[in-house]
Amino acid sequence: MGKIRQYDGEGIRVTYDAERCIHAAECVHGLPDVFDPNRKPWIEAGAAPAEDLAAVIRRCPTGALAYERLDGGPEETQAPANELRVVQDGPVYATGDLILLDAEHTEIGRDTRVAFCRCGASENKPYCDGRHTETGFEDPGVIGTPTVRPPGDEDSTHLTVRLRADGPLVLEGRFTIVASDGGTAEGAAGALCRCGASKNKPFCDGTHREIDFEANDPTAV
Repeated sequence: MGKIRQYDGEGIRVTYDAERCIHAAECVHGLPDVFDPNRKPWIEAGAAPAEDLAAVIRRCPTGALAYERLDGGPEETQAPANELRVVQDGPVYATGDLILLDAEHTEIGRDTRVAFCRCGASENKPYCDGRHTETGFEDPGVIGTPTVRPPGDEDSTHLTVRLRADGPLVLEGRFTIVASDGGTAEGAAGALCRCGASKNKPFCDGTHREIDFEANDPTAV
């Protein structure tokens, strides 16, 4: 994780992690008076009411932007259901109660919004850093043959995402995968490709072993 920058406004503190930003521009479109990439500093947190600012930050799909209310207002809560949205030629946008585990099952992070790399080229794995555009990654973002365990009686509210060493994202907990064409698949366990080479995207098919994929994932400290 890189340096987290802070910007204080009236009753709210905005934090920004540049390494997780892929310029989805939800913030710029939502509040251009606050978020202006052509200005330094590019965030003027005092240019909008805290409630409006919080609402726009929650639209940031990567989690690069977050906030802390200083006025007693409501903090961000996770979405009511865990959802994994597959972007055509791009990452997986995950929302919900997300717990990130390293390969040894040790918690290394908890979040409500994350963009996971699935092209294999990010230098900030497991997060997307926008390199799918540079490498020309192409995938329609539709659901191949689902290889997930059905939800059954699974009632967990959180979704654990484990980084298998040099392998896929291993999912455990109730979730819905939403494809770019609107197709869905529900499950309680599964594995998502992140090497970029699976022939059954977004699911892992073991190709990471054939291409000697290296993830260089973060570990717990």
